[in-house]
Amino acid sequence: MSDHDHDHEVRSGAKGLADRLRRVWGHSDGHDHAHVAPLADTGAAGVRASKVSLAGLGATAALQAVLVAVTGSVALLSDTLHNLTDALTAIPLWIAFALGRRSNSRKFTFGLGRAEDLAGLIIVVAIAVSAGGVAWESVRRLLDPRSLDHIPWVIAAGLIGAAGNELVAQYRIRVGRRISSEALIADGHHARTDALTSLAVVAAGVGAALGADWVDPAAGLVVAGAILVLLRHAGTRVFGRILDAVDPELVDRTEQVAGSVDGVVSVSEVRMRWHGHRMFVTLVAAVDPDITVRQGHEIAQTITHDLIHAFPFTVDALVHIDPSGDLAAHEVTAHHGP
Repeated sequence: MSDHDHDHEVRSGAKGLADRLRRVWGHSDGHDHAHVAPLADTGAAGVRASKVSLAGLGATAALQAVLVAVTGSVALLSDTLHNLTDALTAIPLWIAFALGRRSNSRKFTFGLGRAEDLAGLIIVVAIAVSAGGVAWESVRRLLDPRSLDHIPWVIAAGLIGAAGNELVAQYRIRVGRRISSEALIADGHHARTDALTSLAVVAAGVGAALGADWVDPAAGLVVAGAILVLLRHAGTRVFGRILDAVDPELVDRTEQVAGSVDGVVSVSEVRMRWHGHRMFVTLVAAVDPDITVRQGHEIAQTITHDLIHAFPFTVDALVHIDPSGDLAAHEVTAHHGP
């Protein structure tokens, strides 16, 4: 027996459940879930974040481009192109969020939410390329030091790049966490790597003003190391999503919420995986074998309802009802098991 629909009328089998869940999770009343309810359209929020990021970083790169034209600084030109590249990573995310909003079809029965994971891979590759590019340029500058001209303008441009990227990074990460999008969070970390690169330009300008040309490449190598640290963090989480990794605490909470429903004897075989920024959940709930089909359905409805409200992200639950203690219930399929 399964359930996909969100029925807001909690039937008699769930009587008293809301009170228990309020005590466990701190809800103020049975249906007042405003502080944990997911966004109505997380895909729309992702598209909007991509647009804002593209506009913000595009404006930052444009300001730096003006200063490049004034100073003719090669280092500043490199940073400007780097920031422009980061702005463009918002485009695959934009496309992924837009695809994820499409309805399921006979061909893509789960929808296209996984496009978001592909965008996350593109961003991880972009972060890796950033680290390699910064390291390469730093080593080249160590072997062939160059003096900077128009130092005050170079420093100003570096500060503009650092501020613009950090603001976009914070925005991306905040929205990404709100809608549970690892791809958007990774893109936020990518913007933060570019903020560090811009700070390296500032360091280069200060070093040049002091007559220490080695400061530029040395700062670049430090930035490359910092980017690698961010790459490890972002890459681990993005690849984890692709391999269906979830936080074990989410599994524990799912078992607790489902197990607290009236009529549920035990909960087993909990399976959870991300599909973009949606969570798919399947589980088996054992109940009294003598209840009616309607009563079993009501229990499944209640489990689904409470799982939807138990997490701050979108949940799509599939609940299978088992007759508790009936050892012969799975004889038809038992010989196909491991």
